[in-house]
Order: sequence, then C-alpha cells, then structure tokens
Amino acid sequence: MKNSSPKLMSKSLRLQKYIADCGFTSRRKAEDLIREGKVKVNGMISSELGVKVDPVKDVVSVDGQVLDRESIQRHYILMNKPRGVMTTLDDPEGRSTVMDYVKEVSERVYPVGRLDYLSEGLLLLTNDGEMANMIMHPSYNITKVYEVKVFGSVNDAILKKLRDGVVFQGHHLKPLSVRVIKQLPSKTWLEFRLGEGRNREIRNICEGCGLTVDKLRRVAIESLSIEDIGPGKYVFLTKKELLKALGMEASGVPVNAKRTYVSKKKSVQVKKRNFSDKDIFADDSSFRKFRKETYLDASKSLQEMRKKRGRISK
Repeated sequence: MKNSSPKLMSKSLRLQKYIADCGFTSRRKAEDLIREGKVKVNGMISSELGVKVDPVKDVVSVDGQVLDRESIQRHYILMNKPRGVMTTLDDPEGRSTVMDYVKEVSERVYPVGRLDYLSEGLLLLTNDGEMANMIMHPSYNITKVYEVKVFGSVNDAILKKLRDGVVFQGHHLKPLSVRVIKQLPSKTWLEFRLGEGRNREIRNICEGCGLTVDKLRRVAIESLSIEDIGPGKYVFLTKKELLKALGMEASGVPVNAKRTYVSKKKSVQVKKRNFSDKDIFADDSSFRKFRKETYLDASKSLQEMRKKRGRISK
C-alpha cells in the first residue's frame, strides 16, 4: 500500500480557523471578517461561522486576497510598544501604529491583543493564528504583568479595594495580585498581575475604585519580558522560545514546571508608612481631570487649534 503525500491528506477545518492558520489575522478577527461578508469560499461569499473548508480542495479569499497556508513563514515578534502609538494595522486619523516599526517584515503580521494608545510595553506580533488564540483566550490562563502609575498616595484601604476588584458591565474584574512598588511625592507605582486580561481591565479597575491612571506599561507575559528591549525596538523569537517562555507545550497544554516573571522591585509596605496631612490619596476626585478621555479631548482641541492657526497664517 502506497503512502499518501502529506499535502493530499487533509481534514475539514472551520473557516475562521483556516484563515487564522494562514496567518491573515487572529481567529476572533477572522470571525468578524466572515460576518462582514469579506470572506469568499470558491468564489462565493461565506458569512456563516459554522462553515468548514477543505484546505486542499477549497479556495479561500479575504478582500480578494487568496490564502495559502503552505506558503506562510511564521513570525513571532516581541516588541516594546512606545506610548502614543496605535495597536492597529492602520489608523484612519493618520497616527503612528505598531506596523510602522516592523516594515521590513515581508509577511503580514498583526498584534496579539492590544495596548491602548497611551499605554506602552510588551506587545507580541505574529502571523500564527493558533498561537495568537492561545495567548489571548482566557482558558489558557496566561499571566500578564503591568506597572501602573496612579495619581496620589495609596494606603492599605485603597490597596484592598483594588485587590477585591470591581464589577464592570456584568463582569467581576479582579486582578491576581496588586502591590505598591514605589511611592513618589504625589504619585504611586503599582504592579498588577492579571489572568484573564479583558480590554482596558486595569483602567476600569482603577477608575472603579476612584483612581486615575497616569502611565501604564505591560512588562511581562508569563516569563517573557521587555527588560532589555528599548521603546520601539523588537526581537524575533522562535516558536519554541515563545512556547517555553509561556510555559506551554505546542498543543497549548501547560508544562509542569511553569515559569513566571519575577520583578526585581521590592514591595512598599504601606501599612508601615506614616502618611501626613499633605498626602492626597489616590481616590481623591480632584485627579479625575487627568483621565484618558480628558487628555484625548484636550489633545484633539490643541490639534484643531493648531490647524486653524496654520490656515490663518497662510
């Protein structure tokens, strides 16, 4: 009996998984593209998520681009995203995006998850849809570590509220841990560890507890960190290196000896700190004017004012 060629042996896959396997985008984003009618199978629009395709026999295209799983070279990029950069493939307002920093990569890559425009730090980019799904999906319990600077002083009562978490839009947002790592005269640095990592989770927790975030940076995902990578810089990883850093086997199963990031920064014992009348605590309402929405509104107003001045000078 003759052995079949590996390329001739295939099994049906869900359409969104096949798109992710081809490195076009993540599985979640692929689902959005399908719903939007941007995906065709054998020349016909396919807008149902339950559709399955045969990688050998069927031709799949997205926005007119035919996908070919066999020709994709996988990339795994570890970047230190700068503040004031969009975590998107492009921006209609013309702002800088993370893609501006990886222009020399010939294959299409995309961010795994996101960091807000004003957030910075560790960001992974890849064209491996399955790997992206494992990192983002809550069921894989990937720990993410953030350093967050908030306005004001943090005492034990505020720390307890942060650790207890908040209910936001029907979800209980609760960090794995929170600790103070540096107390400045008028601001405080905190370390957050998250397991699930919902969109804007830390900002929602802080604001739900009455705090205002000044800076937010992601410093690690499991044992993967950006300690030696400057803002706007990046390094290439192999899939083996990435899996090892995340503490996973190729199948996504956690390894027994899972490693995690350990910061060199010691905890500040707020219980032992003597606060004075000059201290303004982080949950004081006077800090709300510094929140992101206010900052962006002020930034847009400044840009509009500069444009008007430019038109007048001409």
